[in-house]
Amino acid sequence: MHQSLQGATFHIEHIVPQAAGGSDSADNLALACPSCNLGKSDRVRVPDPATQQVAPLFNPRTDRWSDHFGWDEDWRIVGLTSTGRATVAALNLNHPRRLRIREAEEWFDLFPPDE
Repeated sequence: MHQSLQGATFHIEHIVPQAAGGSDSADNLALACPSCNLGKSDRVRVPDPATQQVAPLFNPRTDRWSDHFGWDEDWRIVGLTSTGRATVAALNLNHPRRLRIREAEEWFDLFPPDE
């Protein structure tokens, strides 16, 4: 999502949390909306809701978005893999507020985003 339509400043987030040995190097940092950053917390693996097996969260530095996610007609993110499903669930990526933001982004030709 675009920060300009969020109403909040994005956080600089540790992909591998410092509590788990992650560094402050640029390759371990990413921008995240406050809800995603707080939802992720210190986790790097979470249960896949389809299988209940633990899966790694999406890593924006090493994973390709289109390998793990797709879109449905209602602006929802669809997890295509265990990582995708686990990330969608853990970060609550289809919260009603996020769906409204994506709808607004479409009005400004910002949705769907470029990979």
